[in-house]
Parts: sequence; structure tokens; C-alpha cells
Amino acid sequence: MLRSNMIRVFAATFMALALGIGTASAVDKGEHMTNGFQGPKANTGTAVHYYDGSKSMLKVSNDFKVPDTPAPTWRIVDSKGNIYTLDAFKIKGGEKRMIQVPSYVHNIAKVQVYCAFAEVLLGEASFSSAVK
Repeated sequence: MLRSNMIRVFAATFMALALGIGTASAVDKGEHMTNGFQGPKANTGTAVHYYDGSKSMLKVSNDFKVPDTPAPTWRIVDSKGNIYTLDAFKIKGGEKRMIQVPSYVHNIAKVQVYCAFAEVLLGEASFSSAVK
């Protein structure tokens, strides 16, 4: 009886430590969320920056609606104001709701939805401070 109680206590302690370590590493990796998208066509949802292993990634929230325009495109603005036009949101067979941030982008201050066809900004969302 004493031995089985000790095993249960040890197992519970081990599980608590394992969960704590998992939580700490998730915090260390850090997900960073923007404020809400604001603009004439892109005005719902947010963007989230996170790491998938060593890959820097961006994704839009489930409530983000890709604008119904000819060529909505991902754009990133860094802290120096450099603009990087990336992939289209609309792809054959669906939507590209997450992208890998290219290694040459050193930080991200804003995420924009840009219409590459009309060359107009559809909306943007900002991080409270530049991430990467």
C-alpha cells in the first residue's frame, strides 16, 4: 500500500514537472499577436507570429476573412519601414492562411493585406513591438 502511494505521488510529481517544462518552452518560443486588422476590406481577425522549430511563421486567426478582391496578398513591414510582399492569400483550391517568414526579414512590425492587382492596401495589423 505504501509503495503504491509512493508510485502515485512520484507519477503525479513527474507529470506536474513535465507539464511545467512544456509550458515554459511554449512561453520561451512565444506567440505574438497583432491588434485587429483595420482597413477598408481587411477588418476582421488578427495575425500571430510563432516559431515552428527554427522557422518563423505567421498565421491569421480563424475569424480573419480574406477579402473578396482579385489578388489579396501577404505583406510584412519591418521596424525600419521596409515592405516585403510575400504570397497570395488565395491559392488554387483554397486560402493560404499561414506563411513562413523569409530569413531575410529581420523583424516584423506590421502585417498587411495588399491587393496586388489594384496596388492598394486593404488592411493592416500591428504588433505592440517588432517581433522576430
